[in-house]
Amino acid sequence: MARVAVIGVGGWGKNHARVMYELGCLAAVCDMDASRAEEAGGRYGVAHYSSPDEMLQNENLDACLVCTPTRTHSQVARKVMEKGLHAFVEKPLSFSSTECEEMAETAKQNRVVLTSGYIERFNPAVCETKKMISDRKYGDLLMMEFHRENRMPPHIKDVGIIYDTSVHDIDTAMYLFDSKPKVVFARSGKMFNPYEDFATIMLGFSGQKVAIIASNWITPKKTRTFNAVCTDGIIAGDFLTQEVRIEGGESTTIPRKQFQEPLLAELRHFVDVVDGKTESPVVSAKDASDVTKVAEAAIKSCSTGTPVNLDL
Repeated sequence: MARVAVIGVGGWGKNHARVMYELGCLAAVCDMDASRAEEAGGRYGVAHYSSPDEMLQNENLDACLVCTPTRTHSQVARKVMEKGLHAFVEKPLSFSSTECEEMAETAKQNRVVLTSGYIERFNPAVCETKKMISDRKYGDLLMMEFHRENRMPPHIKDVGIIYDTSVHDIDTAMYLFDSKPKVVFARSGKMFNPYEDFATIMLGFSGQKVAIIASNWITPKKTRTFNAVCTDGIIAGDFLTQEVRIEGGESTTIPRKQFQEPLLAELRHFVDVVDGKTESPVVSAKDASDVTKVAEAAIKSCSTGTPVNLDL
């Protein structure tokens, strides 16, 4: 079984440590907050460190999960990969597409796997929708609509809602369309935070296809929904409940399968890649880099007020 360390066990990273422990793969934890690292190490009975360099020097590992703040992803992940270890980096891979490409090159040079945590690809609602779209069960997919609303997570301090939240739907849109956008237009605003805390992004794909992504950290109610508008019906999904229903002449709810934790499915898949049971990750380094390029274009469009053309 793979030996995996988690770097960054605050915020979302503490869930990665829990899941890796459940999978029997957790070998060590690391966090700059020494007390937090000690608490996590004690909880799971593994070695704990406050320095990634010290951990990488002392531990015999196969891979690391990098769950540190976004602006440290490149620095930390490259240290991991230069040690010959596989790297799972929480989304976004980086806030900079240049850094994403440098990370991908480091992975290639060291012959290791680099992937990023676009967890919705492992959400049963998305998996079911992807199958229906691939089978053209309700005709051709023409338009996607996404809504994500919630109060701002307290641990997010170095990026705005586009890099923290909208990137999930950027990736899901490209995954379901099986295509990359040609143009991006976005508007955003700030009310309570240093970075944007609400944004609407429009992605234009070839063939007049479009995705509209609305995200905010303003409203108190947590919402995570999507609509896939097809020629013969609308596939409506809920990321939280994992329910899918078809809205057409008559509304039909597809019975939900047993609830599955997407993070567990995502990290089990990564472990299978590390162990050689699966050839390549579902989310490639290029996939993750392209999401960052779209997010960069959205930020640019917000500042200029004009659409940004892309060639991905």
